[in-house]
Amino acid sequence: MRAKHGLWIVVAMAAMVIMAAAQVEAAGFALYEGGARANALGANLAGSADDPSAVFYNPAGITQLPGVQLMAGATFISPMTDVTTVNPYSGQSHTKSAESNVWIPPHFYATYQSSENLWLGFGLYSRFGLGTEFDKNWWGRYNSYNAVIKTLSFNPNVAVKLNDKVSVAAGVEVMWFDLTLEQKIDATAPFVLGGFGSTLAALGFSTNINDPTTSALDVNSKLKGDTFGYGFTLGLHMKPTDWLSLGVSYHSNVKQHLDGDAKFSKPAALTSGPLAPASATWFNNTGAEGSVTLPDMLFLGVGLRPMERLRVELGAIWTGWSSYRELTINYDKAILPGVARVTKDKNWNDVWRLSVGAEYQVTDWMDLRASYIFDESPIPDSTVDYLVPANDRHLLGFGTGFRWNAWTLDLSYTYLMIEDRKVAPRIADGVYESKFDNGDAHLIGVSVSYKF
Repeated sequence: MRAKHGLWIVVAMAAMVIMAAAQVEAAGFALYEGGARANALGANLAGSADDPSAVFYNPAGITQLPGVQLMAGATFISPMTDVTTVNPYSGQSHTKSAESNVWIPPHFYATYQSSENLWLGFGLYSRFGLGTEFDKNWWGRYNSYNAVIKTLSFNPNVAVKLNDKVSVAAGVEVMWFDLTLEQKIDATAPFVLGGFGSTLAALGFSTNINDPTTSALDVNSKLKGDTFGYGFTLGLHMKPTDWLSLGVSYHSNVKQHLDGDAKFSKPAALTSGPLAPASATWFNNTGAEGSVTLPDMLFLGVGLRPMERLRVELGAIWTGWSSYRELTINYDKAILPGVARVTKDKNWNDVWRLSVGAEYQVTDWMDLRASYIFDESPIPDSTVDYLVPANDRHLLGFGTGFRWNAWTLDLSYTYLMIEDRKVAPRIADGVYESKFDNGDAHLIGVSVSYKF
C-alpha cells in the first residue's frame, strides 16, 4: 500500500517538474538554485550533500541517503533593473525598466540505495537560464529587446562508498537548450554604408545609424532554435570526523550546436515605395545555426558542525565562462549582400562565487537557515550589453525546513542586489553610453521531499 502511495508521489513530482520546464528561465545566465534548502544556505551543499539535491551540488554525497528518497520543487525568480541610455546624436538620456516577469527553474531528484556500497541518483534541473525583456521599441532595441535561454538537464549518477569516510560519484548530463533572441535592425546602415545616404536624405529619412529616436527603417529580427548537448559530472565527498565534511564536484562544459530559424519583419518603407527595389533581397526569412559552449562548474564546500544543532558551510563555485568567447550565427541565405555570417565577441571571464551558510535545528521538526553570497560578473566592460544588463551581485538568503514522518517541506527567500554599472558606447553594436542601476531580484524557493 505504501509502495503504491509512493508511486503516485513520484508521478506527481515528475509532472510538476515537466510542467515547470516550459518556463525554465532566469534573470542570470548560470543558475545555482537547485533546491529551497540549498537556496537558503547559499548553495552551500557540496560539503554536506545530505539531501537529494546532492545530485546537483555533489552526487557523491547521496551515499548518506538510505533507501529511496525524492525531492521536487522550483524557484520563483522576479528580477528588475533600470537601464539609462544616452542618444549619441542628441545627448538626450532615457531610462527604461525591464519588463516585470517571474521565471521558474524547476528541480526533481531521486536517489536509491542499491547495496551497502552502491547508490543511484537522478536529477532534472536547470543549470543555465536567461530572461531579459524590454519594450520592443526601447532605445536599446538595436542590441536586444528580448532574450530567453531555457535549459533542462537530465543527469543520472552512480555513487560508490569506498569506506565510511570517502565516497565518489560519476554521471552523464544530457542538456536540452532553447534560445530566443529578438532585436531590431536599423536598415539605415546598409543604405548609408552602401553610398546611398544622400538618397535617404532626399526622401526624408534620417541618415544617423542606430539613432534610437527614429524607427522608420527598423527591421524586427527573431532568432529561435533548440538542441541537445552532452557532458558529465564527477563528485568526491569526505567525512573525516563527525564535525567536518568536505566536498568537491564538477560539471563539465556542454557544447551546443543550435539549428533554428531567423525571421524578419520589414517596415513599409522597405516593402513598397522607392526603397523597396534596392532592399528586396534584404532580411528575408531563412534557416540559421550557431554554436556555443556552456561553461564547466567546480563546486567546493567545507561543512562544519561546531555544536550538535548548528551546521556551518563555507563554499565556493568556479564557473569557466572563458569558454564563451563569441556568439556566431550562420544564415542559410545571406541577410544582406555578402552577409551570411554574424559574429558578436563576448570574451567573458572565469569567475568565482563565494558564500557562507548556516543551519540551526530549532526542534526535531524545524530548521532555520541563513546565508550570504558574493557573485562575480563574468562580463567584461568591452563586451557588456543589454542581453545581460548586470554586474557583480550580493545575495542574502533565509529559509526554514519542516519535517513530519517521511515528509520534508523546505522554503527559502533570497534577496539579490546587483551593483550599478556604467557602460561605454559601442554604436555599431547598438550599445550606447549607459548606466545599469536599481538592479535586484526576489527569489522564493519551495521543495518537497519524501523518504521511502
